[in-house]
Amino acid sequence: MNKKNAKMNTKRILVSFFVIASVLFLASMVSAALVITSVGDYDNIVVKVNGEQVSTQTSDLPSVVAGDTITVKVSFKYIGTDNDNIRVKAIIEGKSDDVTVSSSSFDVENNGTYSQILTLKVPSDFEKDSLNADLPLTIKIGNEEVELGDLHVQKVSYDIAIKSVMTSNSVEVGELLPVDIVLKNTGYNDLNDLYVTVKIPELGIEKSAYFGDLVPLKDCSDDDCDNENTVTGRLYLEIPYNVRSGIYTLQVKAENEDAKSIVSKEIVINNGVPELAMKSGTNSLTLLNPTNQLQVYTVKYLDKQVSVVMSPASSKDVTLEIPTGEYKFDVVVYSGNTPLGVVNFSGTNQAAATQLTSPVLVLTVILAIVFVVLLVVLVVLITRKPQKTEEFGESYY
Repeated sequence: MNKKNAKMNTKRILVSFFVIASVLFLASMVSAALVITSVGDYDNIVVKVNGEQVSTQTSDLPSVVAGDTITVKVSFKYIGTDNDNIRVKAIIEGKSDDVTVSSSSFDVENNGTYSQILTLKVPSDFEKDSLNADLPLTIKIGNEEVELGDLHVQKVSYDIAIKSVMTSNSVEVGELLPVDIVLKNTGYNDLNDLYVTVKIPELGIEKSAYFGDLVPLKDCSDDDCDNENTVTGRLYLEIPYNVRSGIYTLQVKAENEDAKSIVSKEIVINNGVPELAMKSGTNSLTLLNPTNQLQVYTVKYLDKQVSVVMSPASSKDVTLEIPTGEYKFDVVVYSGNTPLGVVNFSGTNQAAATQLTSPVLVLTVILAIVFVVLLVVLVVLITRKPQKTEEFGESYY
């Protein structure tokens, strides 16, 4: 019995030992997860990043994506003398610039508990060609700082970077506008079937082209990475003749099924003859020179060409030779070799034989004939010799 009791006592002791050890282990885990930090007059400091609690005892901060917005909640108990106008700050140290967000100032009292929620945008300034970075996160309460460790920041899964859009800052109407585009895959994964669209929304003109596939930096070969990770292309936009002079927005969009990027820039379109400075009549074109300089224009239509010299701030009518019958043609005005504007002419020009059947013309012809007949009669009457009359004398006996 003694041996049996001894064994049972030994088992109880072992069970008790394991229970105590388990409790201590769990307690240590809980205390590690819920570390309470005190600095200066601030106690019970708790920091949560995107809802996950962090501490100074570990470096297990949550992983985030560059460009994303994160929330940092800071809670604490104030154990000092009443203090006025303190602030809570959160700082992410970037490779080139820090991201700092501060709360508005507020007052604290002894044994008061406070919390502030700050919103920060994760920086994207990685080392060149790096896909991730560890960026230190620090909070500051009043004048006290707490370093929390590093945020593991990685680039987005799919990211099309429009590295460059090169084009002329100004263009004349009627010309082709070349647009050179450079794209780069700055994400984690392949970019397949890339398309680029260049357009000027105000004018409703656009052009699209296929730019192929791009691999991410982590997968491209060292000796040919630029060709695999970057692509260059050129698109042309034709500027219509009838566009008014002004500033327009050129938009470049690169996209595939997984991502899309858009950039815009302003360009100037020049039209030497504004739309309202060209007016068309039935068979004439009125040109206006609104400038303070002498202008020489060339008017071209069908197979004809007319040169027009215009003094400053003047107008001039150009008579056009309209073809017989149904007609439809464009009249283009040039300054040198540069087209300035275009006007469309259309209608019907009756033939000469047909025009004679006009009631007005018929009446005119009839009146002319009557006039001629009357004139002939008058002339005959005037030129006719009068008959001689017999003379009678008186006889006296």
